[in-house]
Amino acid sequence: MLVPLDYSKPTGRTLHIAVIRQPSSGQHEGSLIINPGGPGASGVTFEAEAASSFSQLTDHYDLVSFDPRGVGLSDPIRCVTSTQLTAFINTDPVPSTAAEHAQLVAQAKLMADDCFKRNGQYLEHVGTIDQARDMDVLRAALGDAKLTYYGASYGTYLGAKYAQLFPTHIRAMVLDGALNPDEPVTQENLVQAEGFETDLHDFLAACVKSGSCPLGSTDAAAQAGLESLKARITAHPETVDGRELGAGEFFEGLAAGLYSTSDWTDLWQVLGNVMKGQGAGLLLFADSLTERNGNGSYTNLIESNLAINCIDRPSPRRVATYDADATKFAKLSPDFGAAIEYGSLPCAFWKVPPVEKVHKVHAAGAPPILVIGTTRDPATPYVWAQALARQLKSGVLLTHDGDGHTAYLDHDPCVDAVVKAYIDNLTTPKVGTTCA
Repeated sequence: MLVPLDYSKPTGRTLHIAVIRQPSSGQHEGSLIINPGGPGASGVTFEAEAASSFSQLTDHYDLVSFDPRGVGLSDPIRCVTSTQLTAFINTDPVPSTAAEHAQLVAQAKLMADDCFKRNGQYLEHVGTIDQARDMDVLRAALGDAKLTYYGASYGTYLGAKYAQLFPTHIRAMVLDGALNPDEPVTQENLVQAEGFETDLHDFLAACVKSGSCPLGSTDAAAQAGLESLKARITAHPETVDGRELGAGEFFEGLAAGLYSTSDWTDLWQVLGNVMKGQGAGLLLFADSLTERNGNGSYTNLIESNLAINCIDRPSPRRVATYDADATKFAKLSPDFGAAIEYGSLPCAFWKVPPVEKVHKVHAAGAPPILVIGTTRDPATPYVWAQALARQLKSGVLLTHDGDGHTAYLDHDPCVDAVVKAYIDNLTTPKVGTTCA
């Protein structure tokens, strides 16, 4: 699909947007467009790998996804080499010395500088607000008078921006694992860090309850075992099949394993192996989050994620601000606070200003929009779903009482039934509905 680079100049330069479609299995009634989140995740890959997860919804709807502009196959943002990207990931996300701090700042600045050198003013046009415009072009190209949409994680932010621009173009919209568009970046980082911390405690408790937790036999011992292991890897990175397992990869691997409760057993076994000097499994978890390929190359997830995040909303511009916030966040979320805050540091050096300011999205005139929040979601905490449902004039909140990131793709029967009734018949759940 071709779309304008700059919607204020519709006859100017165009971009290619990669689209994937699976035809409906029965009588065709329209299209269900899906987005996996990120920002920076490939919708084309997501549909190719996860189409079966939507099978209950595709009797009458083609399943459609796309790589947002700057992502995957859609004129992707590329900033650095694979070797440089590995160095960026491996940098200690929580510096404890002046030298480590200097390295973290240097890596952030290098990423920002090289992104601009290689992409220039294109960076102005990869924000979510333009992705939402692209999605409306896709809706029209598919022949649908109204949009039917499912967005997970960051896909909820894309959905909210679409609702901001085109509230009357919506037929049905499911926002699963919601972000809060009215939250500044720094506060968003803190809330997410606290979400991961909560989920980590549940993970450690489940590990202990299993009776075979390698980290410790009580909750306190397991927490101490994890901290001791993290300190050891940070101080003495280990070589694993020619790769380095250090603080950066440890953080990524631990976070990746918390996204789904189905991974918890594997994660505590992997951490037990790390204790024995066998870190290959944790690197595989890290690779799943950073989208590192077996040959050492990467998708452009990390680069496009930064490019989109840095222009969607304003971020602090002074390194000292990140330092102060990281110190404060570490007290509130010891395992994730500082690392998540410093993860936004490249935005301090970004060469292109943000295209929007933080604000509420009301979407007046939209039909009922279904917002799903999981009570102990690590990456998109439940308070964000509550906030988005309140903001939207027609927001309807479905609560999933559980752990893990997003709800529908875990195939909880209660959540499945609510989503199917909504997509098929536009039936919304009663106020206060909770799926346990």
